[in-house]
Amino acid sequence: MQLHFSPSMRSVTISSSNGFIDLMKIKVAARHISYRTLFHTILILAFLLPFVFILTALVTLEGVNKCSSFDCLGRRLGPKLLGRGDDSERLVKDVYNILNQVNTEEVPVGLKIPDNFTQLVSYMKSNKYTANDFAIILKQMMERSEREIRESKFQELMNKHFAASSVPKGIHCLSLRLTDEYSSNAHARRQLPSPEFLPVLSDNSYYHFILPTDNILAAAVVVTSAVQSSLTPEKIVFHVITDKKTYAGMHSWFALNTISPAIVEVKGVHQFDWLTRDNVPVLEAVENHNARSPKYISLLNHLRIYLPELFPNLDKVVFLDDDIVIQRDLSPLWEIDLGGNVNGAVETCKGEDSWVMSKRFRNYFNFSHPLVAKSLDPEECAWAYGMNIFDLRAWRKTNIRETYHAWLKENLRSNLTLWKLGTLPPALIAFRGHIQPIDPSWHMLGLGYQKNTSIESVKKAAVIHYNGQSKPWLQIGYEHLRPFWSKYVNYSNEFVKNCHILES
Repeated sequence: MQLHFSPSMRSVTISSSNGFIDLMKIKVAARHISYRTLFHTILILAFLLPFVFILTALVTLEGVNKCSSFDCLGRRLGPKLLGRGDDSERLVKDVYNILNQVNTEEVPVGLKIPDNFTQLVSYMKSNKYTANDFAIILKQMMERSEREIRESKFQELMNKHFAASSVPKGIHCLSLRLTDEYSSNAHARRQLPSPEFLPVLSDNSYYHFILPTDNILAAAVVVTSAVQSSLTPEKIVFHVITDKKTYAGMHSWFALNTISPAIVEVKGVHQFDWLTRDNVPVLEAVENHNARSPKYISLLNHLRIYLPELFPNLDKVVFLDDDIVIQRDLSPLWEIDLGGNVNGAVETCKGEDSWVMSKRFRNYFNFSHPLVAKSLDPEECAWAYGMNIFDLRAWRKTNIRETYHAWLKENLRSNLTLWKLGTLPPALIAFRGHIQPIDPSWHMLGLGYQKNTSIESVKKAAVIHYNGQSKPWLQIGYEHLRPFWSKYVNYSNEFVKNCHILES
């Protein structure tokens, strides 16, 4: 800020330091001025200058230093000095009030709702809409979009459900061709394992894996990944259990595609003498209840609860689901001390993924039912099926099977109001007090429903589990997660090629 007196003392000029703005110029009459008047003038200016400086600073801070006149400064600062708000703020308030007003209003008869943004702009140009009309149109467009999104999501869920529950054409083809091979090719019918290896099936110095499945391709991936990841594959014994209709095809696959040096036994549920209706009352109960889910009434799905009886000579086994892939040597699992417990499992109530690893009893059971509320704790931590270490010796000393049967029958009597269909909820109850938590790195879950699964975490996990609808052998499987599974598929195999199995 600068103050200039003319040589003749006839004028005083106030200007900004950068010379862009002449803030004030005062002319003094030559003949009537006195030093007293001049003194008073300077005194007044001394009071005014700080205010002028502040105004200039505000102009600069608001980016209006391009103004070159006092008139511009007035236009910019006038509303603030007069206590008036910014026009944009007032406009936002007006829009909010209009939107709030039309929130409960009905759409006027004859008012056309545009289908898209381009049509909206066209309507606005050709029609003289009021602000109220515009707000109603906007509201209706958003409500229609929300409705369409809900319908699309529902349709997507239905499509995924049908895709997940159906058998892909390629896998169905594989089963049929291998079944045909079983009837026409003696080599496909050869004994599994060879007679000289039969004693190994009950030898507890080996690592015994139990794999119940009716999916030949999935079984092949599990066994292949286990053998390739093992440091001692010659010590691995796989007990593959399947249903009667898949038995011939499953036997053909492992007879024609030996996974040396591991030993593979293929057995159908119809070949277990112990599996009678007297010993497995769950089947009769479920069938009599007319449950519509084939998976729920499948004996393969309930088979895990009968392992101590099906393998009476084994002490410790690792149970595997068919939608897993083994990426690390699993022999250390047999060295884990279960502390007298029956089931070594990964808990699913804590972990980095807050969606996958946030499962407690409240996620599985209906706690509004009196029996559930009385018997269970909603905050109790859940655990995962899919890769479990079972101490069969300790199991045989418990009443786990009886508890499982009792709760399953109670749920059927209650018209499935205790929990939804599934075998995990009754197992969560039956194994209470018999669980030994193991490190989560042994078993990573969620690859069948968590699209945002961490790739780095997948690489580090010993076993990855595609639990959920998006199985890797389905078209709806996640493309970025499928390679971890498909790398163990033998696409050069004649049957796989002829059936055009999905290749990633």
